[in-house]
Amino acid sequence: MNGSTLGNHKIATFAGGCFWCVEAPYEKVDGVIDAVSGYMGGNDKNPTYDNYAKKGHIEVVQITYDPHKTSYEDLLHIFWRQINPTDAGGQFGDRGPQYRSVIFYHNDEQKKLAEKSKKQLAQSGRFTKPIVTELLPASAFYPAEDYHQDYHKKHPIKYKFFRLRSGRDSYLSQTWGDQQKYKSQKEDTIVVKNQNWRNFVKPSNEVLHKTLTPIQYKVTQKNGTEKPFDNPYWDNKEPGIYVDIVSGEPLFSSQHKYKSGTGWPTFWQPLAPENIIKKNDYFLIFKRTEIRSKHGDSHVGHVFNDGPKDKGGLRYCMNSAALRFVPLADLEKEGYGEYVGLF
Repeated sequence: MNGSTLGNHKIATFAGGCFWCVEAPYEKVDGVIDAVSGYMGGNDKNPTYDNYAKKGHIEVVQITYDPHKTSYEDLLHIFWRQINPTDAGGQFGDRGPQYRSVIFYHNDEQKKLAEKSKKQLAQSGRFTKPIVTELLPASAFYPAEDYHQDYHKKHPIKYKFFRLRSGRDSYLSQTWGDQQKYKSQKEDTIVVKNQNWRNFVKPSNEVLHKTLTPIQYKVTQKNGTEKPFDNPYWDNKEPGIYVDIVSGEPLFSSQHKYKSGTGWPTFWQPLAPENIIKKNDYFLIFKRTEIRSKHGDSHVGHVFNDGPKDKGGLRYCMNSAALRFVPLADLEKEGYGEYVGLF
């Protein structure tokens, strides 16, 4: 078993699917000295990215940390909030045993803390399925190739696109919400937010009356609905993203837009699920699911279960009056440059 200390520092090792996505959050934690992507758990030496899975290794991140600034319990707290602990077949878009979730403990103390943490999670009631994350003794650690290290810094757009497409961000947002964050982290968040709206405070009603048109105010503040086929975006085919007219937080993308025949802008999935709030709506007697923006608290529309079957079966039917369209050509200058790579 690897040693658990390096001078005055300690080490911890976690596997949670793609090591790029596990490494990045830990590098934001105050007290973490280094987070290195690599391989562990196999039956052969010197694995490479081309053969590590065949040799029985798993993608891991080995963390060097200062125990005076952050604890092993802190690192476990963050770990659970980066994975799906009920998935035994891999993590999100990455499938196979080389992507399964594992806590590799380096000593008996880490083992006891990991067992306690796993038991608490299982008893929390947050998950309906069993917690299948394994606890295994740490073995030889092999750092991954240089191009895998700090991938989120070297290729930020590709990294964010990968997280988005894998389903990781959507799952974590729906499962944990703001609890993805941890008090010992630095000011920036795990999933990088756009500076224009990250710290948004909803304007007063008086300001909204002055800045919104009557139909925009009616829709966003009074749960209104605009006329079908008589709104700006129902037939818009330009590439770009749709943001909340009140807060500017990203909500939908033209890449997920389709022509539903309803006369309103319609999408099969949101661009940023973490900015979407779903609420039960009984205004028309029968139950519907309302969509509101998280930061602006705007009524945006409703989601239904009659969308494209090959895209998940959902139909996000939105109001143009609740949205502002930002063309692809304007994403950088308007502060949404992180989404350019999606196109």
